[in-house]
Amino acid sequence: MKEYLTKLEEKGEVYLQIKVNPGSAKTEFKDKLDNDTIKINVAAPPERGKANKELIKFLVKFFSVAKDNISVISGAGERLKLIKIIK
Repeated sequence: MKEYLTKLEEKGEVYLQIKVNPGSAKTEFKDKLDNDTIKINVAAPPERGKANKELIKFLVKFFSVAKDNISVISGAGERLKLIKIIK
């Protein structure tokens, strides 16, 4: 994941393809797939946007950015999401 921190610092923005596993015991990075999709376990159920809120909270902390700097570009109601993070 450090490579994405570096890209964010260098370019001012980064796009992440994320596959979410909601309802997990804790929120954490799980794996990086061959196609650069990042698997993240989320400790929130997939209902009424709770998993998305938990994912964004996790990314805010990891990337040290404001909540407003993270956008779900596509997949808000799906497990596979495209996320944009700006510095």
